[in-house]
Amino acid sequence: MAASVVPETDSIRRAVLLLNAVDPGRFPRLLSRLLQRLHLKAETSFSEEEEEKLQIAFSLEKQDLHLVLEAISFILEQAVYHNLKPASLQQQLQSIHLDQDKAEAFANAWAAGGQETIEKFRQRVLTPQKLETIGWQLNLQMSASTQAKLKSPRAVLELGVSNEDSKYYS
Repeated sequence: MAASVVPETDSIRRAVLLLNAVDPGRFPRLLSRLLQRLHLKAETSFSEEEEEKLQIAFSLEKQDLHLVLEAISFILEQAVYHNLKPASLQQQLQSIHLDQDKAEAFANAWAAGGQETIEKFRQRVLTPQKLETIGWQLNLQMSASTQAKLKSPRAVLELGVSNEDSKYYS
């Protein structure tokens, strides 16, 4: 088996214990929702009201729910980064002691929406600014009143960058 893409840290171990206790009937829907919204960097997957409902549905404290959601998102991001196959993802999760039914749910969700998610990540702009245009001008001063053989180049570089919202030039 390849090197582990999900490190066995204390928080992952705790999250695995919590995930193993989650209702297996509701777990696939939670996975599906997180997978659909994984590529949205500025938005949370759930509103405050939805998180409260999840706390009740899964019988979790607020910080435990956040740990579970962050762990699921981290696992899915690792699957995106390493472009894992569903079977490999399932093996990786079982190696960190995630129950087989939960690991299968991850594999099924990944098989259903993994390639689409990878494609969304490929199209996502990773930096806040994107280079749109490049303009340049070169002026060469060949002589001056004090020097006959002066070669002094002066360059002006104009970079047109766009923010996600607007375009500006500097």
